[in-house]
Amino acid sequence: MFTSILVPFDGSPSATSALRYALDLSKLGEGAKVTLLTVYRHHSMLEASLSMVRPNDPGNMDDAMRGHAREVVEFGKNIALEAGFDRVQAFVKSGPAARTIIKFSEDRGMDLIVMGSRGMGSMEGYLLGSVSHKVTGLARIPVLLV
Repeated sequence: MFTSILVPFDGSPSATSALRYALDLSKLGEGAKVTLLTVYRHHSMLEASLSMVRPNDPGNMDDAMRGHAREVVEFGKNIALEAGFDRVQAFVKSGPAARTIIKFSEDRGMDLIVMGSRGMGSMEGYLLGSVSHKVTGLARIPVLLV
């Protein structure tokens, strides 16, 4: 069976279903380690310049996005805790979602990725392909879409 399961988590209903599935899958075997990963996109220089002209909104966009990502991953951890699963690790990374998920899974030696088939992606996802589609094409390990 699997020993380490990565769940890319964006807080969407699909990602929540994938997390619950991964937790159930972990309980079937000998208790695979479940790891949550929330990825946020680094903002562009244009977005950075726009943030400088908003005096009523201090702070930069990366900090805001990182803060939101932390809230999302904590939401996922709470779902796991409520399900009686206290061995979940959670991480936040910045970068292109699919490639960051793949790199993280390779660096950590994961042997399964369980993710939602549709997340909170932008219009770019509809035009260029979803993150789940890209992950299934790039991954060297099994990917289970929920």
